[in-house]
Amino acid sequence: MSLFGSLTVGTSGLKVSQYGMNVVAHNLANVDTEGYVRQQTVLETATVQNIGGNSVSTFQVGLGVNPEAVRQVRDFFLDKAYRTEVGREAYYESQAAAVDEIEELFGEIQGVAFRDSLSDLWVSMQELSKEPDSRVTQATFIESGVSFLERANEIYNQLKTYQHDLNTKIKDQINRINEIGSGIKELNIKISRLEADGRENANDLRDERNNLLDELSGIVKTDYRELENGMVVVSVEDTQFVTEDNYFKMGSMTVAEYRAAHGINEPLDEASDILIAVWPHMGDKDVYDFSQLPSSTANTDIGGLKGAIQARGDRIGKYTDIPVEPQMPKREDFATDAEFTAAMVDYNKAKDDYALDTDIYNYGNKDKHFEGTEASIIMRTQAQFDQLIHGIITMINDALCPNIELDANTSYTLADGSTLTLQKGTKILDPDAPIGLDKNSTVGTEFFSRKTVDRYQEYTLSDNSVLRVYNEEDPDDNYTLYTLGEVEVNLDLLSDKSRLPILSPNGTGDFDIKMVEGLIDKWQEPFATLSPNTLTRNDVMSYYTQFTGAIATKGDEYKTLADNQNAMVGSIQEKRIGVHGVSSDEELTYLIKFQHAYNASARYINVIDEMLEHVIERLG
Repeated sequence: MSLFGSLTVGTSGLKVSQYGMNVVAHNLANVDTEGYVRQQTVLETATVQNIGGNSVSTFQVGLGVNPEAVRQVRDFFLDKAYRTEVGREAYYESQAAAVDEIEELFGEIQGVAFRDSLSDLWVSMQELSKEPDSRVTQATFIESGVSFLERANEIYNQLKTYQHDLNTKIKDQINRINEIGSGIKELNIKISRLEADGRENANDLRDERNNLLDELSGIVKTDYRELENGMVVVSVEDTQFVTEDNYFKMGSMTVAEYRAAHGINEPLDEASDILIAVWPHMGDKDVYDFSQLPSSTANTDIGGLKGAIQARGDRIGKYTDIPVEPQMPKREDFATDAEFTAAMVDYNKAKDDYALDTDIYNYGNKDKHFEGTEASIIMRTQAQFDQLIHGIITMINDALCPNIELDANTSYTLADGSTLTLQKGTKILDPDAPIGLDKNSTVGTEFFSRKTVDRYQEYTLSDNSVLRVYNEEDPDDNYTLYTLGEVEVNLDLLSDKSRLPILSPNGTGDFDIKMVEGLIDKWQEPFATLSPNTLTRNDVMSYYTQFTGAIATKGDEYKTLADNQNAMVGSIQEKRIGVHGVSSDEELTYLIKFQHAYNASARYINVIDEMLEHVIERLG
């Protein structure tokens, strides 16, 4: 090799050493930059020059060194694992946060427990049975009922408020998802342009893109792959999200808008403005399929957005959401075999309906966009709590205003001469119902009233007596239900407490002790299971105990899963940092290495320079 060629070798060493020191300096400058991935200089042998040869080999001389690339030090598999597990962590954190909110509302931890309202109502009933003639015990019973319903409605309204607060959080998350999608698309374009000639890696831009992918993976389930041109294509919840030149926005619709757009004819309630995540570019298709239960095996428990939506639910939970198992008829209750056979036919149909309703309770109804009540911690809490309140309200009302069922089709002659025919099974006020203490001896005064539907439809008969036909609850008409939000303490009773029906109707002026004692017995009798997935029927207090216990158990489950995920994410992140994090000690080692290499190259050039100078002087 010529001396001038040797200068080229030395010069390449200077350039590469300077290049390496610049990379090390860049790493050290970003040692505390979140999401920064350390960079590493990769060297390659420069062009080799042939200077001759023989029959065995070619004589070659190297012309120095070139920087091949400045690469990022990342572990693809750790990135994938981190993004999966951070999404699962966010899912269970959303669920655990919802349980924390619910537990706070019921006050079982803070000491202002709803249990106290139940206990006060129970004690007031017992005192009423001891001293039914006492105005004080009567007033205490009524006031305890007022306090009980006020506290129940307060919890119910706060649960609804929390649902709508989650609505805002969900909207913000959807907006952030779209911002991330736009950001990844723009970075894709920049990275592809900078790396088009193959001479440079856009490492800092790749850091930005990877940070966005990390953030996106915490919100939604994310899959991605990098193309040869440096672009990344991303799918969210198994749907294309970012392509090479575009991204598809995630949208949201209210329940009312969604049902109207998809031709779903279902009654709307206060939750009609709850948001549903949809894909506008796919005809407003649902982002999530909640018919699949959360499972780490199927990766259906990933993403803070899904956790928030699932915890919130898509409607207000009511007692009508909980299927009630039909009771098998007993032969001794029927006069003939034909009647018993007909009852068994009805029972078998009711059993099939119950099985279908149980599936909807657990898994939802995809065709009608009904999320399963069991899957939503808030809807499940609302429905089970409403079932408790409904059970207490109807228990008290049915004691004060007992109904009987007609055992055959019955006709009545009304005061105007017309005929009223009621079908078998129609409920009417029991003629032996207790009466009030007021001067009119009022009958049929219920304790808790529906706001817009009277308890009875009244008809004046030809003998001037009054027939009171019970207005049944209709699951498809919210206004007919004794449900939270639609029930209040009877205003007539509040304005005149003497209308409380506790006197016997026999005209003796005696108090109806049997009615009050029957109410106490009913309180202590099993009235409902917590859900169709439990077998134990509970009385009022044991129901509430099991209800709050189930919430606490679910909360512990979510918190344990979230804590486990947090530990796993932390472990994976430590390994990631161990791979791509900047170690100042290690970088200083590289800096010394490149400094020595630079000095060596400089000394090499000095030697060649001296040789050239000597040759030139001798030639002169």
